[in-house]
Amino acid sequence: MSTDTTIFFAGAALNLLVAILIVRFIYYPVTQDKRFVFTFLAFNTVIYFVMDLLTSTELSVGVGFGLFAIFSVLRYRTTDEISIREMTYLFIVIALPVMNSVMISDAHIIQLAFANIVIVGLLFVLEKEWGFRFAGSKSIIYDRVELIAPEKHDALIDDLRRRTGLPVEQVEIRKINFLNDTADIIVYFERPDADESKETTTLVKQAAHS
Repeated sequence: MSTDTTIFFAGAALNLLVAILIVRFIYYPVTQDKRFVFTFLAFNTVIYFVMDLLTSTELSVGVGFGLFAIFSVLRYRTTDEISIREMTYLFIVIALPVMNSVMISDAHIIQLAFANIVIVGLLFVLEKEWGFRFAGSKSIIYDRVELIAPEKHDALIDDLRRRTGLPVEQVEIRKINFLNDTADIIVYFERPDADESKETTTLVKQAAHS
């Protein structure tokens, strides 16, 4: 087996192994979302093979980076929006084979190993939230517009905490509808974990007086 063939298979195996570590053991345990697992691994594998073809035929690596930069901002035409988290992982699994293919073809083995370890380690630490404080948010249609005045901020926070059951820390008022006596607000609260990553909409109605 020639040296080029050995390098090709070693690079492909390393790239796939790192991608599986990221997708299966870092991304999936946190999100429990199978929708993007196929996309991440398929993109990662195919792009590595394409990059190997580009480098072997002495095409400009800049062309490859430009091509995959376009891929990184593509979204499938579905009714579901891709969240920032999924877009970040998509960019990582696209950039990973580009980096691995270029580095292994230039025999930068130490730099290659270091870069992959740093990427996997950083994602692991971020998903575990070690040393970080993550906040969640919810969009709420709020009916007690008399509490949105600046001098009643504390009363607004207390009312939202009581009625939503969330540890609300900050409120952003987006729009006020005096015709319907409602306000479109966003509440921010500290999350104990990173499971809830999508903003949801809640309609808060004033409790009936007894």
